[in-house]
Amino acid sequence: MTRRAEQITAERLSERLPVDNPEDEIGHLARVFNDTLAKLERSFEQLKRFTADASHELRTPLTAIRSVGEVGLQGTGSASYYRDIIGSMLEEANRLTSLVENLLTISRADAGHIRLERSPLRLLQLARETAGLLEVLADEKQQRLTVEGHDSAAVLADRSILRHAVMNLIDNAIKYSPVGGTITVRAERKGDQCVLDVIDTGPGISADHCAKVFDRFYRVDMARSRDAGGSGLGLSIASWAVKAHEGTIELFSEIGRGSTFRIMLPALDMERVLVGRSTPEKEVIQS
Repeated sequence: MTRRAEQITAERLSERLPVDNPEDEIGHLARVFNDTLAKLERSFEQLKRFTADASHELRTPLTAIRSVGEVGLQGTGSASYYRDIIGSMLEEANRLTSLVENLLTISRADAGHIRLERSPLRLLQLARETAGLLEVLADEKQQRLTVEGHDSAAVLADRSILRHAVMNLIDNAIKYSPVGGTITVRAERKGDQCVLDVIDTGPGISADHCAKVFDRFYRVDMARSRDAGGSGLGLSIASWAVKAHEGTIELFSEIGRGSTFRIMLPALDMERVLVGRSTPEKEVIQS
């Protein structure tokens, strides 16, 4: 076992120790060691895939900026022509900036360096605030963006981080809902849980994809998502933000019948908080 273990390196993590007698202590030790190797192998594969995906995503806008710039240098057009060239470059630069910000958010989350500042928060108020920020995007596609629910849905959360998660869900719904579609954001309390649903009238997602949409860089439709400006990180960040608040996030979808993203968080008794109001809680979430 010692000789075999010494031969296992980062390039040979697929190898395992022999387990001749799985029921005795030595066999148990070998099985534990093999389980550890399997976890390390999965982590290395995820890291390699993340690095490759991030490199690919960064390369796309950088290539576009360079190509547009080279075309501009070769031309002798009017001021309007160069204005369009600069506009295209700025558009790609904005896409690159958004991607880098998302990568930094994920990196800080993985390292446990994001501090949560929790305070009592009504989900309906947060939903209205977030939808108001994205209303202009819905208007561009003649979509109807509505917010409904009850003020009884209250949680103890970091407003900024939870709003980021809800914003990603609403933005995703706007992107994939058709022109003239409807997006509904609903907040309500169900027992000891608060529920926030983002419901769209998009094309829907098959069951095969539903389990993977929260994975980093995962796209249901690779080409269409990239054209729409998505990096495949928004839902992953939303999932992290919800889990950091001891909540869960789920997707209910069916091809041709739209999708519903559901956030569930522990409910807070708002009346009791108003009687004995305290300072916001602060904590650092470890991934």
